[in-house]
Amino acid sequence: MELRHIRYFKAVADEKNFTRAAEKLNIAQPPLSRQIQDLEKELDTKLFLRSPHSISLTEEGELFLQYANQILDLVNKSAEEVREVREGLQGMLYIASVEGCCPHLFAEWISSFQEKYPHVQYNLWNGNSDDVNARVAKGLCEVAMITAPYNKEGFEVLPVCKEPWVALLPHEHPLAKLPGDSVTPEQLLPYDLLIPSRESRKHEIDQWFLGTGQKPIIRGRIAHMVNAYELSLHGVGVSIYPASISSLIRANELCVKKISHPDAYASYALIWSKNHQLSHVAEEFIIHVENRLTQQSPAGALP
Repeated sequence: MELRHIRYFKAVADEKNFTRAAEKLNIAQPPLSRQIQDLEKELDTKLFLRSPHSISLTEEGELFLQYANQILDLVNKSAEEVREVREGLQGMLYIASVEGCCPHLFAEWISSFQEKYPHVQYNLWNGNSDDVNARVAKGLCEVAMITAPYNKEGFEVLPVCKEPWVALLPHEHPLAKLPGDSVTPEQLLPYDLLIPSRESRKHEIDQWFLGTGQKPIIRGRIAHMVNAYELSLHGVGVSIYPASISSLIRANELCVKKISHPDAYASYALIWSKNHQLSHVAEEFIIHVENRLTQQSPAGALP
């Protein structure tokens, strides 16, 4: 068995079509078909179920694909590390994160990492925690920051920090005129609320109101903080978001009140996949973050 057999097999498994796989590999289809047949003969098993219009992996093919991915990842990683010995750490680091304090933290980590490894490049993507989880699981990014609850199945999780939930409201709002810097769930009950779009967020917020015997009025589920900010500014509702939303406030446009409840905290963690081979860049970045957290112990750091 040669490395090209594994590459050919993976291309066919990914494309589920010999013609497209051959085009992807820049070879003719008949030689590709023969190479797959040779591989099946060597393994003494069928890797694909063939029909006139489609192909699919057999159970043996699914298992072989797992090992093929690991082998090709290892080959790519070894080539990358040999190159780095000669030229220094380099490559593209694919990162995903939620909003909140994550952009600030990633900016600090990347800045200090860049001082050590100036040839590394970065690709940053933002979304909610469910979307970020999906990107890491699919291998579209290597390192990500999400908020709790964390799905630890298939992921390594490094707790980073936490911050309080707050209510963002216009200065003329009745709650803004109350004394003190916090509001209770009971005080929020009469008002329309704007909350994050993630379903687990709604469940979390609903829990704060259990003691009141009533459910909150959810006027909107908003994916991005900046949209919630503008809606609150125009009086559509009270935005309920982690405290870092206050960084969006311009010229004291809105009032910020902490949510007075023992569970009203958003916890953040760095995650990466257990099922995908990390690049050397990603491994070094994770070590760098771990060291920064140990050295600096940022405000609100989790134990």
